[in-house]
Parts: sequence; structure tokens; C-alpha cells
Amino acid sequence: MGQAGFDEELHRIFTPEEMEAIRRAARDEEDVLRGARRKLLRLAGHLPFAEDAMAGWYCVRDENTPRRVKLILFAALAYFVMPFDVIPDFLPIVGFTDDAAVIAAALAAVAGAITSEHRDLAREALRAVKG
Repeated sequence: MGQAGFDEELHRIFTPEEMEAIRRAARDEEDVLRGARRKLLRLAGHLPFAEDAMAGWYCVRDENTPRRVKLILFAALAYFVMPFDVIPDFLPIVGFTDDAAVIAAALAAVAGAITSEHRDLAREALRAVKG
């Protein structure tokens, strides 16, 4: 898939406002990745998609992951840590449904790129915080 196809794929997943927020967040990639990890570990027991998102986090950090895959997963993780959402995270029950949908769409778009090693690392990290 060329750059034009990749841009088109991202615009199907995110609104223009979300894309702009992701671009701003991407300016400091390490802050986004640290924030995503912190938020995932803090909320691990409350998020049904925590393991998948954390596996995506490890996939982004893996130097062997293709750039296209990293960009898609990074965009989803940036959305997850954004202070504003389509559905605010503080709302009980529904607060993380938009985050879950974005993570699920990103994972579907990169199916197969997340390895068993990424999943093992995710489980280990989440197990450590759950006790």
C-alpha cells in the first residue's frame, strides 16, 4: 500500500479533528508512548482490551515492525491517551467504547503484525500490575 492508500485508510478510521490531534501528539512520540503505557497499566483491570492495546504498544516499540504498522498502531495509542474523546473516558460503562473501537480497528488493519512475543510481553506487564 502506498502513502496515498495509507492516508485514505487512516481517514476512514479517524475524523479530521482526531487526525489533527494525532498529528499534534505525534510530534512528541515518546510522550505518547509513555502516556499510553501508563494509562494502560493504571486501567488494566478495567479495560477488556488492555492486553490487545499493550501488545500493540510492544509492536510499536519493536524495531522489526514495519513503519506502516507502527503508524497505524501509534495513531490508535495516541487517540487512547488524548485528553478528549468522542465519548469521554470518565463516563461509566461507555467511556472507553470509542477507544476500544479505535484499538480494534487498528489491530484489524495490522492483523498478523503483532507477534506472540508482543502478546507475551503484554501479558507479563499487565500481570505485574494486577498482582
